[in-house]
Amino acid sequence: MFDREKLDKVSKSKQEWEAKVLEPALKKAPERKRVFTTVSGTPVERLYTPLDIADFDYERDLGYPGAYPFTRGVQPTMYRGRVWTMRQYAGFGSAKETNARFRYLLEQGQTGLSVAFDLPTQSGYDSDHPLAVGEVGKVGVAIDSIEDMRVLFDGIPLDKVTTSMTINAPATILLAMYLAIAEEQGVPFDKVGGTVQNDILKEYTVRGQYIFPPKPSMRLTVDLIEYCFQHVPRWNTISISGYHIREAGATAAQEMAFTIADGIAYVQACIDRGLDVDTFAPRLSFFFNAFTNVLEEVAKFRAGRRYWAKIMKERFGAKNPRSMMMRYHVQTGGVTLTAQQPLNNIVRVTLQAFAAALGGCQSLHTNSYDEALCLPTEQAVTVALRTQQIVAEESGATDTIDPLAGSYYVEALTNQIEKQIDDYIKKIDEMGGTLAAIEQGFIQKEIQESAYRFQKEIESGERVYVGVNKYVMDEPPPTNLLRVDMEVGRREAEKVRKLRQQRDQKKWREALEYLREVSMSDQNVMPAVIEAVKARATVGEICDLWREIFGEYRPESFI
Repeated sequence: MFDREKLDKVSKSKQEWEAKVLEPALKKAPERKRVFTTVSGTPVERLYTPLDIADFDYERDLGYPGAYPFTRGVQPTMYRGRVWTMRQYAGFGSAKETNARFRYLLEQGQTGLSVAFDLPTQSGYDSDHPLAVGEVGKVGVAIDSIEDMRVLFDGIPLDKVTTSMTINAPATILLAMYLAIAEEQGVPFDKVGGTVQNDILKEYTVRGQYIFPPKPSMRLTVDLIEYCFQHVPRWNTISISGYHIREAGATAAQEMAFTIADGIAYVQACIDRGLDVDTFAPRLSFFFNAFTNVLEEVAKFRAGRRYWAKIMKERFGAKNPRSMMMRYHVQTGGVTLTAQQPLNNIVRVTLQAFAAALGGCQSLHTNSYDEALCLPTEQAVTVALRTQQIVAEESGATDTIDPLAGSYYVEALTNQIEKQIDDYIKKIDEMGGTLAAIEQGFIQKEIQESAYRFQKEIESGERVYVGVNKYVMDEPPPTNLLRVDMEVGRREAEKVRKLRQQRDQKKWREALEYLREVSMSDQNVMPAVIEAVKARATVGEICDLWREIFGEYRPESFI
């Protein structure tokens, strides 16, 4: 893009500027810090020029939106056609309470649903299980059976909205319930759209909501992908998640690298099943975090999109351009929210949403300002949604495609992050792949070290956190917080006990016995799971059956 003669000219003029302009200015007024870094610790130079992207090739590195390597976005017109899906993550208490929140958000202009499940549901326990005590409905909605799913989507036509479900180990069960409800509504499977997270690998490294060992868990993951490719063509069968990797302390490059490594493992598992890459890859999706350092986040998204396109084309031989597209949802950084001066979080979330928009996301959740204190109140969740709407309608970020393209800094940082991603992928490949890297504790240790560095920077004051280690003030105790009634647990437990008494016992036993037979074979489990949930088998009962067959995962310590 730049010939050698022009680069030499820039080099000389930069030296002259440093000697004649910069040095006298520094003598009068030194810079604020000796070293500037991004939030991930990447050094930031004082000034970026063409010298920092001397080998930049427009066609190879940038190209055009909607075309390989997709650096500039996956759609030819991006937000000039339509803006991202505004998909606020919601769920608390009972299915009835969450249904009311869903309806409220849709009335306020939200364009897609996103379900948060409580910890017992995520862990495969019913609300009356001893381990569920005190956790039912606390961080998400309690879903034990198809009856709960029916209430959750009461009055919401499933052919008119798309739904994202953040569920992993029991993903096949919750999707089976959703499909059964769609069938009850008269919606054919080919009209059902949405996403299920179904990403078990990151549970082993950072999040901990696993149930079964890796091998049978990967089998269930691939079963879901295979079934939807055959029967639910509009469904995104996996949301390969870097969000939780970043929340655990990873850098921007680590978030992207370890997520792509997981993606490679899933693609390979599907190919090993006998699936052609171009049959399932167009429905793979991703889920990323957005921190407050806007330019680093934009570079991260652009680098990841370009690297994934290369992986799919060069490593897996994909021929369909849609197989090479990294389509992703973004959630603003939960770990960046502070309990101190919580209204400051509105500004943080706005910057993070702006970064997601400039980076080219397909859907977005903006966190509520009070989430460091409680589940979001209605006022806070409204402000969060309005934040997205203001960025979309008023900021100008949606008027042109990839507006930061060509910035010497952004292009240099994009290249740098892509190289860091590539270095990690090569290391993981040398170890034998993602599962081997997890078993050896490599990914876990890398994230732990990054998290430790970041925490030390905050505690020392080296990295400013407004309201936490600088500009601190005395505050009155927070008020008007959303509290989940502890009676929810009792009511949900009673409801699931009553369901077990009232269901058709013969039909239930036959459905679970059939699921047992299928699970012990190499058949796809999804059809049997759908029949089991229709027979009113619960999440806990199906997971207990699989615990008997597959066993439970017990992690090693790498500390």
